[in-house]
Amino acid sequence: MPDAPKSNSESLKKLYSDMLLIRRFEERAGQLYGMGLIGGFCHLYIGQEAVVVGLMGAAQEGDQQITAYRDHGHMLAMGIDPKAVMAELTGRSTGLSRGKGGSMHMFSREKRFYGGHGIVGAQVPLGTGLGFAHKYSKDNGVAHVYCGDGAVNQGQVYEAFNMAALWKLPVVFVIENNKYAMGTSTVRHAAGQELYMRGAAYGIPGEPVNGMSVIAVRDAAARALEHARSGQGPYILEMNTYRYRGHSMSDPAKYRSKEEVTKMREQHDPIDQLKEKLLSEGLIDEAGLKEIDREVKVIVTEAAEFSQTSPEPDPSELWTDVLIEA
Repeated sequence: MPDAPKSNSESLKKLYSDMLLIRRFEERAGQLYGMGLIGGFCHLYIGQEAVVVGLMGAAQEGDQQITAYRDHGHMLAMGIDPKAVMAELTGRSTGLSRGKGGSMHMFSREKRFYGGHGIVGAQVPLGTGLGFAHKYSKDNGVAHVYCGDGAVNQGQVYEAFNMAALWKLPVVFVIENNKYAMGTSTVRHAAGQELYMRGAAYGIPGEPVNGMSVIAVRDAAARALEHARSGQGPYILEMNTYRYRGHSMSDPAKYRSKEEVTKMREQHDPIDQLKEKLLSEGLIDEAGLKEIDREVKVIVTEAAEFSQTSPEPDPSELWTDVLIEA
């Protein structure tokens, strides 16, 4: 296995900035939803920022990504324009899917992001197919396939595990275990709490990761990606993380106590932990942090304004992207 990526001032500040952008973007998305400017479902990533930012910190050019419906953070971490993401949330023609996908169904072939999928677990076999494409084309890429703790109880996930292991596909399965599948805790829905072991029957190695530490995520991702990239087949990372908001904006989250959420925020917040590290090691000062915060606020404000002033899709868009003749 390779050594973990070396931490330096600039790389750590980028990790911090990327996580802060996701946090502020999602907070603004929540506000727009409350104002009635975002329709349908909306699943926020607040609290889980370290997972995708850490993965992208270890990714290589050409890797492909696919995830479920809690997908805004993944796109932002990949460098997709926040304006296009927010415009998709508000259903505008300038959005990633021209306003027809909304929060749950975004897509960017240019950035190799293949959704955003609303059916629980459906993205896992699709992501395994992305891994097959990498192996077939011999392009040295790896498919990053994200799913939640609830999705790993779905049958198609194990069919995908089997094929990925059988063909030694370059896939890293990332289980974002935020402790609740909608409103049901893992203790109540999962027989066996070690989700990283779910691929053991197929010979797929896995490991648990502190998903609230972006550095721990990045280091584990480097190991997993090297394993897959070197031809050894798939790898499973169980990211033990936590979402501060409900499952979606319509979820009051009464199935857990306020004390539980407050404890996670105060003791394990991924952004606060990295901020403390940057300050304690003298890698940045308070003025530097304020500058990053200012830059992020400008990006989010511009994205929100763009999403409200862009035109809605023309009715003719109802007939596009329905069928492709190949």
